[in-house]
Amino acid sequence: MEGHASFLADPPPSPEVTAAYEADLTTDRYVNNHTRVWCWRPDVMTSFQALRGDFLARSGLTDREAAVMVVATAAARGDAYCSLAWGSTLTDLSDEATAAGVLRGFDDGLSEREAALAAWSRQVVQDPNATTNTDVDRLRDVGLNDLEIFEATTFIAFRLAFSTVNDALGARPDHQLAEKTPPLVREAVDFGRPV
Repeated sequence: MEGHASFLADPPPSPEVTAAYEADLTTDRYVNNHTRVWCWRPDVMTSFQALRGDFLARSGLTDREAAVMVVATAAARGDAYCSLAWGSTLTDLSDEATAAGVLRGFDDGLSEREAALAAWSRQVVQDPNATTNTDVDRLRDVGLNDLEIFEATTFIAFRLAFSTVNDALGARPDHQLAEKTPPLVREAVDFGRPV
């Protein structure tokens, strides 16, 4: 796999693949390895992105809460790719030490609500069948209503689906991503596929 984006070859050229690659080049200045994987079905990738974007735009969850959940979910799942990407995003929305802490399972620097969402994310990843009414009540106790609890849980499931496809098909974190990731975050990501 050395030198390859994933276990799969690059998808055959098509207008949809070209558009996805050009979008990456515009935003990131390189084509992401996960984009190459998902471009085997660019229609599915586009639909998934649109659904996720619409979901968050209409959610009561803040950008920072979403970043906390992704970081906690990715780390609990052992997904280096999303941990690096979203660890950087959480750094921008908080600070480097907070983001690195969430990656390591420590929630110092988070509000009570954010810490509860991080804990819920880890629990959903590790054993969703073990959740109880008491666990959901803890989320209510920090101010989440039932709609927000549903949104948080659904968002975690979206992230798990994305990570599972990337990890199962061997999508390696991009070296460009790792190079721009803050040092404390990079050090905390000692799991998953190597860059």
